[in-house]
Amino acid sequence: MTDAHAAARGVGVVVVAAGSGSRLGAGTPKAFVHLGGRPLVAHALDVVARVPGVTSVAVVVPPELADASGPAWAGVRLPPSAVVVAGGAERTHSVAAGLAALDDSCDVVLVHDAARCLAPVAVFERVVAAVRGGAAGVVPGVPVVDTVKVVDERGVVVATPDRGSLRAVQTPQGFRRVVLEAAHAGGGDATDDAGLVEALGHEVLVVAGDPLAHKVTTPDDLAHAERLLVGALVIPPPPEESP
Repeated sequence: MTDAHAAARGVGVVVVAAGSGSRLGAGTPKAFVHLGGRPLVAHALDVVARVPGVTSVAVVVPPELADASGPAWAGVRLPPSAVVVAGGAERTHSVAAGLAALDDSCDVVLVHDAARCLAPVAVFERVVAAVRGGAAGVVPGVPVVDTVKVVDERGVVVATPDRGSLRAVQTPQGFRRVVLEAAHAGGGDATDDAGLVEALGHEVLVVAGDPLAHKVTTPDDLAHAERLLVGALVIPPPPEESP
């Protein structure tokens, strides 16, 4: 594929927002828990809307929220290219549903967790550039600062990996579309899409992540994200379009 042809193809983004959020204890699906007065997924979509080259977005939500006109969606601005898709029982099912809903013109696909709603545009750009550069799969990651122990079923330490070779992986994760489709066609399961791609024998490249891309999982994570917003460390939402 020539550079000119590659530039003409689109980037699709699957925003995974179908998790229950049980560890947040908010009584509502995690992506619709409020941060700064708006759902987490609203902040994630604000960033996606600013990523150059994105031509198609699939937002995967719990089936009961697949109607984007409901009250839970208040404060969410869906990009013009976005469709809302009902998720499945497992994360891999949800991603597969979102992947199938993307426009056929997208040859690069990003999979992004709505719970990492403050991930900067620059991280998206790094991932897309690496896929465009020839990588089958790309994940952003940050160095692990804690010492990590491997334990057996009794809780006894059996190994201490060199933390210099470890990375805490974030999203968005990016893939050549044909690779991601093949990975999901295999019917396997993994905690992230890179794991499925690795299982096919493809190399997955790690690029620099960002502390802002931390995952909101617990009430403490949500409180930390609130502090980031109050500290104006993230860009504001786009202005409303004129009618």
